[in-house]
Amino acid sequence: MRIHLPLAAAMALVVACATSAKQSSQTAKDNRTALDPNATVATINGQPVTGGELDKSIQEDLDKATEEYVKQMHDLRKQGLDALVAEKLLETEAKSRNISKEELAKQEVQSKVPQPTDAEIQKFYDQTEELKERGIPLEAVKDRIAQKLAQDKFIERFKTYLGELKTKYKVTTSLPELPIERKTVAATGPARGPENAPITIVEFSDFECPFCKRAVATVEEVMKKYDGKVRLVFRQFPLPPSMHPHARQAAEAALCANEQGKFWEMHDKLFGNNQNLETDDLKKYAKDIGLDATKFEQCLSAGKVGATIDKDHEDGSKLGVNWTPAFFINGRMLSGAQPLEAFTEVIDSELAAPKK
Repeated sequence: MRIHLPLAAAMALVVACATSAKQSSQTAKDNRTALDPNATVATINGQPVTGGELDKSIQEDLDKATEEYVKQMHDLRKQGLDALVAEKLLETEAKSRNISKEELAKQEVQSKVPQPTDAEIQKFYDQTEELKERGIPLEAVKDRIAQKLAQDKFIERFKTYLGELKTKYKVTTSLPELPIERKTVAATGPARGPENAPITIVEFSDFECPFCKRAVATVEEVMKKYDGKVRLVFRQFPLPPSMHPHARQAAEAALCANEQGKFWEMHDKLFGNNQNLETDDLKKYAKDIGLDATKFEQCLSAGKVGATIDKDHEDGSKLGVNWTPAFFINGRMLSGAQPLEAFTEVIDSELAAPKK
């Protein structure tokens, strides 16, 4: 079975990124967010309420929105610059060979992408718990898995080739970086990794959150890649019962397991089965990982770890955590189920920074 991928796929991403950044930059020129502090925005019994009063009453929220906006603009510009540089590099190289960009991609990318092996397909299937939980046999999804793996390899080779072209044509970039915003985050809670590690990651997470579950594998990759250099601290941030009705009790179960020295074992159980978080499920997981059942159930029923969860949630909210997962890498916030590259970029810059 040989998987054929459209050569235009990577190029389409390049153009899309560049276009997106261009459109957003134009929007930035529209100063529609400004509000005259002296303008009347409401009247009460004939007395004016000014724009300045309004902004002052919601200043904290406005500051957060501004931070997010500025970061989004910077990210779009950075992505757009990467895309624009890639496009021009491909055009330059294709012209030097007197061939089209499509033919260049065929020669340097597609022809050098190995097809997924049966072993790789089997490994992907074995590591995708959702497929096994739903009882989907390998044969039913084998072609789709092969397609995904082939696409991943294609993109990886494409990135590698762009790196080669950047070296060949001596590419330098000078887009100004945003000032690093670093928040003071208490690294309190169950932890892995050396206490004196140069990198501390504080994770705020929710055991019922699908995005948090997705992030688990990435965090594991981070811990392996930077073995001995990263300390991971887990803090509880269960979303409201209207969204995740079992998240709070799952957090309690994890902290009750922590009292018996098995937080991470319970962590893995909860995320591995985060569609099944009823009380009976939690008791079963406690038994599976070898906890003292009586102590665990007493802890769970007494709600003795509730104050810790409340404190974690309060601290997270003050730091700007609205959704999960949220990570603070030496105080630098990384929000959402980000890819390994996003963690690597921040960690590498932290490791390279002069020690204070």
